[in-house]
Amino acid sequence: MNIIKSSFIGTAVLAIGMGLAGCDGDDGSTGVQGPAGKDATASRISLSLLGRFETNQFDESAAEIVDFDPTTKRVFVVNAQSGAVDVLDATLPGNPTLVTSLNVAADVAGAVSGLSASDLGAANSVSVNGNRLAVAIEANPKQNNGYIAFYRTDGTFVSAVEAGALPDMVVFTPDGNKVLAANEGEPNGDYSNDPEGSITLIDVSGGIAGLSAANVTRLSLDGALTGPVRVSAKAASQAADLEPEYIVVAEDSRTAYAVLQENNAVAEINLSNNTVTRIVGLGFKDYSIPGNELDASNRDGLVNIRNWPVFGVYMPDGADVYTVNGVNYLVTANEGDGREYLTDAVDAVDCTAQGGFDFDDGDCFHYLDEIRIKDITDNSGFTADFLARVPADFQDDAQLGRLKVITDLGTTGTCASVALTGQPGADCAYDALYAFGGRSFTIWNADTMEPVFDSGNAFEVITANRYGLNGFNASNDDNEGDDRSDDKGPEPEAVEIGKINGTTYAFIGLERVGGVMVYDISNPQAPSFVQYINTRDFTIADVEADFDQVGDLGPESIKFVGANNSPTGEPLLIVANEVSGTTAFFEISVIQ
Repeated sequence: MNIIKSSFIGTAVLAIGMGLAGCDGDDGSTGVQGPAGKDATASRISLSLLGRFETNQFDESAAEIVDFDPTTKRVFVVNAQSGAVDVLDATLPGNPTLVTSLNVAADVAGAVSGLSASDLGAANSVSVNGNRLAVAIEANPKQNNGYIAFYRTDGTFVSAVEAGALPDMVVFTPDGNKVLAANEGEPNGDYSNDPEGSITLIDVSGGIAGLSAANVTRLSLDGALTGPVRVSAKAASQAADLEPEYIVVAEDSRTAYAVLQENNAVAEINLSNNTVTRIVGLGFKDYSIPGNELDASNRDGLVNIRNWPVFGVYMPDGADVYTVNGVNYLVTANEGDGREYLTDAVDAVDCTAQGGFDFDDGDCFHYLDEIRIKDITDNSGFTADFLARVPADFQDDAQLGRLKVITDLGTTGTCASVALTGQPGADCAYDALYAFGGRSFTIWNADTMEPVFDSGNAFEVITANRYGLNGFNASNDDNEGDDRSDDKGPEPEAVEIGKINGTTYAFIGLERVGGVMVYDISNPQAPSFVQYINTRDFTIADVEADFDQVGDLGPESIKFVGANNSPTGEPLLIVANEVSGTTAFFEISVIQ
């Protein structure tokens, strides 16, 4: 039976008080000093919208990754639609304005001999440190090696160095001495070219001028695996299958953590000797446990958050890291992500000639690792043990039938068929079901990689109470409620940590329903909900036609700006929203 459970699912605290006043006998010796309680003067906060910059581009990834330079008061926003980086003047965050756009492809091509702008694709990520800006840009095709470009924050291009295939995330270490890039290494549409995922480290301790290959170290991900790291049977090698999505660095600049989203794992990197020290699987979330309920159907006509005998595969996208009492804690937004590789085709005959296995309205599928539960019995089936745990009608649309699950987890038998197309055949039987994502955020002890807290069902419960069926689990490009329940629910995408007056907060962006969840995470094992803010207008009938009125859709990244660096003197939260193409500015007010 291929069921692997995480050692932690939820966090519960049981307090028992026993009064002994008036009882005879020895009171006993004084016990060990307990942990300090929550400071009664700790700050409570409230977010409010100040203003936004609008690209007027709907669903074109026109605002993805964002960072901020406190000296120039400029905001740098990746505009994947244009392939550039938009530079905003945020001196007045209530009315941000476009200063210029950095043509990264042209700048890199001009600096690298033999390279043309057509050899490069879109910018994917930005990072600011002091007066320096690093930009990750992919190649064209993206299976070729991309580049990291370096600028001054006044927009002056300085240098560029080669990274790995598809550098998807770039970040400076807090001490400013190194730049790290997560090279995702995705395969092409027909899966004929699958480059290795890797980590690029760039030594910038001597500055960003005159950088060359001598400053660059490339780290492979072909090392030993710990725990249930998901590696596809389709892949030619482990290194080709592992795909770093996001990378964060501890505040002491000694350790980095690269999130391998599709693999449901984290790679730990020792920055003292530039080595990958371990690759750890994150385990799974059990949706049958009270507190971990989910709504699994978009065809039941109601909010139906309940327990099911299904596991969630965390598959984080965004992450951040902070330190408490000398221990690093990794905070992840558990989005989930399937593998879908396809090419364009004229018809089914053309698709077959290309080597695809399924043609659907112009798309020729070569690999797909997701399936609805109701479709599993078309070619394969379930074990008797599994069927004993579910009701007889579990494959109905209003039950579990619509929920999309991962095809290569929870199987028995050889199940060699999934290695070819990702879809199960008659050689597969399922004794457990694993859905994409966790619909939550999780805090992990980064030393042990054990989870110490998971938000459970909170995101779905909070949004259901706020919006009812009209906005609950809505998608980010229309206002149809309950639309994403069969997929990944609210789909936590981004997380950013900020400290205000000694209190540490996590800000989590929900990609589908929209908005930002705010939690006090000062105690990693006992976070508390603070606020949910969403500027989206669910009364707009046609979101695309009236997207200039609907607000912010599809938060992709978040940047916290402390009061000392803020143009207003108050903390700010800057959110890039890829579907609405907006960059939103929120003021954070201390209310206690």
